[in-house]
Amino acid sequence: MSFMRQQTQCVRHGLERFMLLLACAVLPSPAVAQSDDAAYCAQLGNLALRYTGSAGGDGGLRPDFTTLGAIDDCNKGNTAAGIPVLEKKLRSNGFTLPRR
Repeated sequence: MSFMRQQTQCVRHGLERFMLLLACAVLPSPAVAQSDDAAYCAQLGNLALRYTGSAGGDGGLRPDFTTLGAIDDCNKGNTAAGIPVLEKKLRSNGFTLPRR
């Protein structure tokens, strides 16, 4: 194999590696989206626990079972079920939702 051919293959191989690394860095991965959803779900759950519910015996707020179920969904990783319920609960109580 000639020196020129070896050099061309080396450059091509390096370019392929670079493009692969670039694609991995630029394209969002499902794991990142899932962790973002989990963080958003947790944030909604914290807001719902703190600011929604009915008055408890000690003067604090007690969340309803729907809210608790949605928070449980979030904790189990089922953010697709938990997020809409928590968003609806917060909106119906006059809250502006945090950025996702």
